[in-house]
Amino acid sequence: MRRTSRVWLFLSAGNIFVLFCLLLIVLPVGKIRIGGDDASPDFSYISWFAMLFAAGMGIGLMFWAVAEPVGYFTDWFGTPLNAGGGDARAAMGATMYHWGVHPWAIYGVVGLALAFFTYNKGLPLTVRSTFYPLLGDRVWGPVGDVIDTVAVLATLFGLTTSLGLGAQQAAGGMAFLFGISGGLLTQIIIIAAVTAVALVSVLRGIEGGVRVLSNLNMIFAAILLLFVIIAGGLVAFFANLGTTVAGYAQYMLPLSNPVGREDTVFYHEWTIFFWAWWISWSPFVGMFIARVSRGRTVREFLTAVLIVPVVVTTIWMTAFGGNGLNQVKDQVGALADGISDSSLALFQMLENLPFTNITSFLAIVLVLVFFITSSDSGSLVIDSITSGGKTDAPTSQRVFWVIIEGVLAAVLLALGGEAALNALQAGAVSTGLPFTIVLLLICASLWLGLSHERKLMLLQGEHKS
Repeated sequence: MRRTSRVWLFLSAGNIFVLFCLLLIVLPVGKIRIGGDDASPDFSYISWFAMLFAAGMGIGLMFWAVAEPVGYFTDWFGTPLNAGGGDARAAMGATMYHWGVHPWAIYGVVGLALAFFTYNKGLPLTVRSTFYPLLGDRVWGPVGDVIDTVAVLATLFGLTTSLGLGAQQAAGGMAFLFGISGGLLTQIIIIAAVTAVALVSVLRGIEGGVRVLSNLNMIFAAILLLFVIIAGGLVAFFANLGTTVAGYAQYMLPLSNPVGREDTVFYHEWTIFFWAWWISWSPFVGMFIARVSRGRTVREFLTAVLIVPVVVTTIWMTAFGGNGLNQVKDQVGALADGISDSSLALFQMLENLPFTNITSFLAIVLVLVFFITSSDSGSLVIDSITSGGKTDAPTSQRVFWVIIEGVLAAVLLALGGEAALNALQAGAVSTGLPFTIVLLLICASLWLGLSHERKLMLLQGEHKS
């Protein structure tokens, strides 16, 4: 597929997913409850929101919250719509475009489809089940095998990219804080240690493992976030918040436009990569949030998925990215010279705030816990797909996938450090491309399934009356 066609497909598909989710929220099918009318939620709102956020954005927010807006502002990474360096609104607006409604719409489509066909229709918790209205019993044959294989490959590429970034950032933070080498050996030791902890967590399951770590993560993240807001100045934070919201509102539609763009370097190297990354992550995040969302209505599910994480992300990006931009404007610290190493940007920003050692250590812990939750959540998801949708697959199988993820991330780092991660990112784009077609077909299949369910509800209502 030619590069121009690929760009058009990714950007157009992202817009379709957003519009589709909004449509389901406002239409009568939004009243359908996942698991049936009598189903009740398995988790409280707080635990549910924590797991949604930790699974969907975790390591990425830690890695890019400072690096991305500062990179755009200083023209180190290129600028959106050729706005040029020094435009804070464009920098924050483009950052939020990459981390806002669009990625969560992608997750929402996959998560809702998996939850609906599993808990309402009794089909296995696997991607092929979402095609049943389109393919019928053929989903249990070779066509379904191909769908699930593409989903597993997409998940592995997306997840391993994130784990590699997490290892690099944790190693960079340790080098910054303790003066130890942040090189390959440290990164591999981090991967090995995190994999060991993830093994324990995944063996405990969602209730005893992922839920506990996700709640712990939210506490640590809230502490660090509040500190950065207060230490950076409340007045500055609210000023930056206005810039972020205004920038997002101003640039969301122009950046969503796939036609006639002149900022080809920017959207080829950034937007397309992020869209492919989110799409490659969608089986992982979608299946995970499907497993924790039984008892929610379609409207409740999509509203929470689209609004809650986006609000938190806006505050997070404003606090961290806004502080980074202020330091660049004031010519304070290493960020004033641009982004030399994306994995160090967060720690370079924290260096110019009080209690640097404490906050940097907390940031390292947060990266590691996000690393663990991503690893064990991903292994649970891949395990479910490869076992035909079983949620109680053998323990040995879950252990296998946790180890494979860690080994793959370590091998890629060993093969070429950042060059290997760049190659993996290219792989994520290549894997995300065919899965984009899969997601578009899932939208059509989900619409057919929800419409049929709505008709059944109306017929049952008539019989009762």
